[in-house]
Amino acid sequence: QVQLVESGGGLVQAGGSLRLSCAASGRTFSRYAIGWFRQAPGRERDFVARISRNGASTYYADSMEGRFTISRDNAKNTVDLQMNSLKPEDTAVYYCAADSDPIGRVTPRQYVYWGQGTQVTVSS
Repeated sequence: QVQLVESGGGLVQAGGSLRLSCAASGRTFSRYAIGWFRQAPGRERDFVARISRNGASTYYADSMEGRFTISRDNAKNTVDLQMNSLKPEDTAVYYCAADSDPIGRVTPRQYVYWGQGTQVTVSS
């Protein structure tokens, strides 16, 4: 089992940056791909980015490509999401999640472990 805890959220002006971190407990962290998702009020949980369990493969939602960067450090059991050029529409609760698939998928229901989320608010 893997426990995930997100941190790094906050309030930032449009055009600014934030770095989210997902810290995992458990010795099996490197067996899981990790995804980031976000959910705005009244909306479904959307895919943001994912990284394979060995870190070699990453994939982003179209609207995040070029602005967000996902990375992981299996020695430290962490996955980070660097978010640049933030826009008001990026405002949401951001979640990290673990997928038993080695590459990682884009559908929330395929992820088995979830963190509690961290709020990101981008002001205009």
